[in-house]
Amino acid sequence: MSENSELKEKIIAELKKIFDPEIPINIYDLGFIYDIGIDNGKVHILMTLTVPGCPIHHILTRQIKEQLSRLDGIEEVDVELTFEPRWSVEKITEDGKARLRELGYNV
Repeated sequence: MSENSELKEKIIAELKKIFDPEIPINIYDLGFIYDIGIDNGKVHILMTLTVPGCPIHHILTRQIKEQLSRLDGIEEVDVELTFEPRWSVEKITEDGKARLRELGYNV
């Protein structure tokens, strides 16, 4: 496994610790994370939210930066918000869907 692959796995593990304040599922399993770029200690996260103008984006981007900055090998974290393509229920991972079903959601 390459150094970037190992770091990416650590990043994903950290992203799974960050939960949407309204939906009790982590942002990774909700399908908010579109891309994770790693280049010489700089991490670029391309992400979305359920709807444009979502008021929690500042909270989540701050949590991502704080959480990932704690990892060895990461010097800078950039979070880019996009709404193309739009988020949909289909973007939720199988783990996320299973958790939502446990909570009574029909997904």
